[in-house]
Amino acid sequence: MNLSPLQKEIVSLLREKKAILLVHYYQRREIQEIADFLGDSLALCMAAAKTDAEIIVFAGVHFMAESAAILCPGKTVLIPRPDAGCPLADTITPEQLRKAREDHPGATVVTYINSTADIKALSDICCTSANALAVIASIRDAKEILMVPDGNLARYTARFTDSTILPWNGACPVHQALTPEEVRRRKAEYHDALFIAHPECSPEVLDLADFVGSTAAMLKFVRESDRRSFIVGTEAGILVQMEKENPGKILIPAAEHLICETMKYTTLEDIHAVLKDRKHIVTVDEEKRLCALSCLKKMMALSEASAQPR
Repeated sequence: MNLSPLQKEIVSLLREKKAILLVHYYQRREIQEIADFLGDSLALCMAAAKTDAEIIVFAGVHFMAESAAILCPGKTVLIPRPDAGCPLADTITPEQLRKAREDHPGATVVTYINSTADIKALSDICCTSANALAVIASIRDAKEILMVPDGNLARYTARFTDSTILPWNGACPVHQALTPEEVRRRKAEYHDALFIAHPECSPEVLDLADFVGSTAAMLKFVRESDRRSFIVGTEAGILVQMEKENPGKILIPAAEHLICETMKYTTLEDIHAVLKDRKHIVTVDEEKRLCALSCLKKMMALSEASAQPR
């Protein structure tokens, strides 16, 4: 791969400063190209926890960098764009979660990793779209399970369990914006293509899917499938890695508007600046960190012990 001068400078700075660059699949192409580790939320969590680097640069959104800070208290976590938030994470506040717990005193709170440290600290266990089924299966004797903040993930997970799941009314605006009509039009245009979708999509969209899974699961499905064409129902950034892994296959975005603006905030210039000046350090209050750490570690232990679900 021919790297640009700025990409080469960043790679050099990462080595010089004993730093690692963690990059989510939804980031810009030029950032994915220089990732030390490229992955979905679960894989990035695991990578942060295991790295021996002194500095973690997180090219993602703020809750991801917070998770790294929770898992790695002895390391410096930098976020190139501190204003890169997550609209889904913003759909629940600590006050709202406390009230929900009061309203459902017997409920176990399962919190999607797309949430703030404040919310994780008030929860019983985390989950990702890759391991939600395993997390729910691990919960014993709970009268109810309150899944926050993504209602679509909760409703999808509920299809595969007898547990009583109470979905929060949050949604990722990017995935929620994909409509069944758009999917049907794509399927009519590419009638031989399989439609794969992220569980953050609406139930009506998921009903049309040939496969539903996390970003990592979608990549694996396309990689291992003998089919040639795929309509991809998630944020457009995934196509960078999907195209790299499948040069002979046809990959069609389910809609042109599937772009997360905050994931695209980060630029190479931002990464260079944060490395050079060691700024935008992400920290979490120690009492809050320990509560959130318990929530994350329970999830990670399950993920290490079980196979990735559909």
